[in-house]
Amino acid sequence: MALHDTHYHLDLAEDPERSLNDIESAGVYTIAVTNAPSVFPFTLKLLQKTKYCRAALGLHPELALQRKQELNLFRNYASQTRYIGEIGLDGRNIDFVTTQAQTEVFETILNCCANFGNKILTVHSTRASSKVIEMIGNNYPGKIILHWFSGTIKELQLAVDYGFFFSVNHSMLKGRSGQKILKAIPTNRLLTESDGPFTEFNGIPATPLVVENTIRTIANLLNVDVEGIANQLHRNLESVLSEYQP
Repeated sequence: MALHDTHYHLDLAEDPERSLNDIESAGVYTIAVTNAPSVFPFTLKLLQKTKYCRAALGLHPELALQRKQELNLFRNYASQTRYIGEIGLDGRNIDFVTTQAQTEVFETILNCCANFGNKILTVHSTRASSKVIEMIGNNYPGKIILHWFSGTIKELQLAVDYGFFFSVNHSMLKGRSGQKILKAIPTNRLLTESDGPFTEFNGIPATPLVVENTIRTIANLLNVDVEGIANQLHRNLESVLSEYQP
């Protein structure tokens, strides 16, 4: 079974090198996201000779206010990877100044990445789905993956119309809301993630190796064959990786 994890915080794992060895041994295609441009070089160096793991350049919305001065670093590093994340907006308990900083950072990143035309963006949108979708817009010159989507079904349908993908994880699928969202996502737009180590599996921080369990959970919730949905998920990943937009 081909496995992938489009959103894993490798640099925040207890032992990144050991986790990386596990990923490579298991052959899980992994996007290793980062939370700030200043920490991106560590992940990039760690992944210099890897077959399955790719380094993503990010600036997490919860760090936008304190790290927006790193946007110049972001611009400098953007040419070194096709993968961007974690980026986006977070609408939980924030004031006007923080909202403005998040918007400025996200808009700058979107514009920067649009200039390349083929970036793959894994995007955070907690309690900000409508604004995130609006800011990205239709026909964005790159691939968009909405990570752990928690917006409304109407917002999800608009994102589908815009060509976005959605990555789900084992923690998301435990609750009724996450299960409802899963069932509304077209299977040809579905991807898997772990969001480790911020999620746990069997009481320990999750790694990309848990996505096999996530696939089995997806199959059970959708009442479909495990191998069939696994193959569809792999085709979806191939679509994200291979399709270029002008």
